[in-house]
Amino acid sequence: MSKLTTRALGGLVTLWFLGNFVLGWFQHGNGRAQTQHSDRSSDSQDQSCLCHLTGVLDDCFCDVESIDVFNNFKLYPQIKKLTERDYFRYYRVNLKRPCPFWPDDGHCSIKDCHVEPCPESKVPDGIKSGNYNKYSQPAGTMSDVQQCEQAKELGAINSTLSNQSKEAFADWARHDDAQDHFCELDDETSPDAEYVDLLLNPERYTGYKGPSAWRVWNSIYEENCFKPRSVYRPLNPLAPSRGDDDGEGFYDWLEGLCLEKRVFYRLISGLHSSINIHLCAEYLLDEGWGRAVWGPNIQEFRLRFDTAETKGEGTRRLKNLYFLYLIELRALYKVAPYFERAIVNLYTGNAQEDGETKELLLHVFNEIKAFPMHFDEKSMFAGNKIEAKTLKEEFRLHFKNISRIMDCVGCSKCRLWGKLQTQGLGTALKILFSEKEIQNLPERSPSKGFQLTRQEIVALINALPGRWSHRFTWRSIHAAVTCTG
Repeated sequence: MSKLTTRALGGLVTLWFLGNFVLGWFQHGNGRAQTQHSDRSSDSQDQSCLCHLTGVLDDCFCDVESIDVFNNFKLYPQIKKLTERDYFRYYRVNLKRPCPFWPDDGHCSIKDCHVEPCPESKVPDGIKSGNYNKYSQPAGTMSDVQQCEQAKELGAINSTLSNQSKEAFADWARHDDAQDHFCELDDETSPDAEYVDLLLNPERYTGYKGPSAWRVWNSIYEENCFKPRSVYRPLNPLAPSRGDDDGEGFYDWLEGLCLEKRVFYRLISGLHSSINIHLCAEYLLDEGWGRAVWGPNIQEFRLRFDTAETKGEGTRRLKNLYFLYLIELRALYKVAPYFERAIVNLYTGNAQEDGETKELLLHVFNEIKAFPMHFDEKSMFAGNKIEAKTLKEEFRLHFKNISRIMDCVGCSKCRLWGKLQTQGLGTALKILFSEKEIQNLPERSPSKGFQLTRQEIVALINALPGRWSHRFTWRSIHAAVTCTG
């Protein structure tokens, strides 16, 4: 068998994915990646390694190949454009909240952990005035003029509203806290909350690792995934040594759980995989002459996902990433009617840009509606109503607790993206469990039954298909890893 050359590998990737997009992303660090694996495997080995992730996913009726084609050819190009628009570019976050669970380890001193806040002078006026979704004082004590002014400040909603709509805002505000929030939301009025330009602070490997980072993930898995402490998750570095145990006992236990608890674990595993893949894809390869070079680190990817290195666990992790993708895709499908109403305007203060952004978002929804295989959330929390309600609340509180753990991340940049991605997934869950409220939305006035803040909208798009669809280029690395000697 002839050896695979770098050019042949690049050609294979190009055939599978979006041509220049995937090939360019992989070749960004291609020269350095070759030094880690000088030998190439045969064509037959290449074909076999690509079969590690095929077929139907567990707990849903969608196959890996269909997701690849839909994402790379349909969804990703549109999502990428959307996340570059001003409305989705700026995110307000408080990175100074103390860890609520253990003494603060101190913030990461590595320079790449730093987040550069965006001066408010550079944030579009419409975003600054409309970042909050609550009134600053009880609605019943406000004058009509004050209510009108407050209504204009709601960035996700068109400010040209009728008097009836403005009255509805006041009613909605009184009921806002009763919504099923799945995340511990930052207080955006806090003096410690700052705007961050997400395009200028990309998620990438910063060097933050070790006991501090593992304590965060260990707390998430051990205390919040419905798992008894006597059952160890596979390849957990903080768990006692288990010799040659490959973790099958864990999966025997997991498969014995109800659907809802299996879904919860797979979502968290998918979230973890998503973060790890992006860190492998944007790894600090060289700091020479004061200019950092970032690109794919194949060796790091191998350690986390290669079948041989992880005793088969890597394949499970990657399948959970696909599962997460389907959950998020379903949430966007379900929330489309909310944004399709004329009353909803992605407001930045620039009328032309706002119109173009809304049009692009609606195009994304149309693409998602055309995808035939969505996750069916109706099978969740069915059966006995009392038991289902109790389980749903337990599900919500566990995830909300995970959102609080993100304030324990010592690296500021890691904390930023951890909080954003967790809020994005929490928003997706909120959408999936609000089907009736979304179906009953009034066309020309806000609804007290279901609302999304601008922060939730930004997190939903950036942290769900926006950024995670980018990570489906993991296959270009996966081919290189598992097909080399």
